[in-house]
Amino acid sequence: MSRHDFANLKRVVVKIGSSLLTKGGQGLDKVAIADWVKQMAQLRHNGVDVVLVSSGSVAEGMSRLGLKTRPKTLHELQAAAAVGQMGLVRFYDDGFQQHGLHAAQVLLTHDDLSDRQRYLNARSTLLTLLDFGIIPVINENDTVATEEIRFGDNDTLGALVANLVEAELLLILTDQQGLFTGDPTLFPDATLVSEISANDPSLDKMAGDSRSGLGKGGMSTKVRAARLASRSGAATVIAAGAAENVISQVIAGVELGTYFLPDLEPIAARKRWLAGQLQVKGQLVLDAGAVKVLKNEGKSLLAVGVKSVLGQFERGELVLCLDENGMEIARGLINYGAADSQLIAGKSSADFEKILGYADDEELIHRDNMVVA
Repeated sequence: MSRHDFANLKRVVVKIGSSLLTKGGQGLDKVAIADWVKQMAQLRHNGVDVVLVSSGSVAEGMSRLGLKTRPKTLHELQAAAAVGQMGLVRFYDDGFQQHGLHAAQVLLTHDDLSDRQRYLNARSTLLTLLDFGIIPVINENDTVATEEIRFGDNDTLGALVANLVEAELLLILTDQQGLFTGDPTLFPDATLVSEISANDPSLDKMAGDSRSGLGKGGMSTKVRAARLASRSGAATVIAAGAAENVISQVIAGVELGTYFLPDLEPIAARKRWLAGQLQVKGQLVLDAGAVKVLKNEGKSLLAVGVKSVLGQFERGELVLCLDENGMEIARGLINYGAADSQLIAGKSSADFEKILGYADDEELIHRDNMVVA
């Protein structure tokens, strides 16, 4: 995918850093935020799904609490985040409403995305919000996260969210123009890297750490984020958030910042992940009708087409879909555990609530979480 293809994007994750949002720690830069919100709203009105990953809660909390330096203890950081999150989300919500849109706050921890059940729950929630035309505003749940489960920086969170919602582009807005061949403050002859593979080994020598003291990320975390996003086929652009109409210009294909090319297209990357990196936990034997639907129509698997359920598995784990001769037809992440799957096998989704006492997803395996053999 070249920059010129950005005009055809369907889903974008925009990540904005703390130093941009808070004018270097002076409190929320409401003029700048309103401008970014306007550009994201225009994207949404043009039919592009937009997910915003926003830093700034700790920095805004520091401003409100009168703190001059970033707290060092976890409980102080969490308190600052709790205070700052109020102002941050309120301003985003008011801003998007001015453009006829609604925002939704989503707070995540690393544990939410490493646990398969919670991964599917988070994914389903975000995709549902996007279907409603909502702009999800995502931040790390700093008020409850511990050192063991912290993402460590919102660049990584942005990349994980891009993976989660299968975004085609991760746009990281920062206080730098992009990635340079060296630190421009130390090497005056350093030049901006316009385009590079996300897995180019020379990247490690170019990237440096943050010096602002506000956020935890530097250029090195942004490079790692680009590599992580690349695993699911997402491209990454790192650009200066202060550039005029930066979001609109990047989407229009203007050569701003640094463009990191992914190694794989999104579909190929997801197939590789499902096909080779997850352990199979169970099997579903399908009737001829379900086999035909999966192979020829590219639809989701409904419980009504399942004849039998084998193995012990939980919601979100990988199962094989077999025909009646034992041949693999597909594999995917299942929306119900083994016990519940056995109860609803062969049944219509309209009967789920009566059978299970609750009704979750209509599909046993959604097509987006399935690879057909």
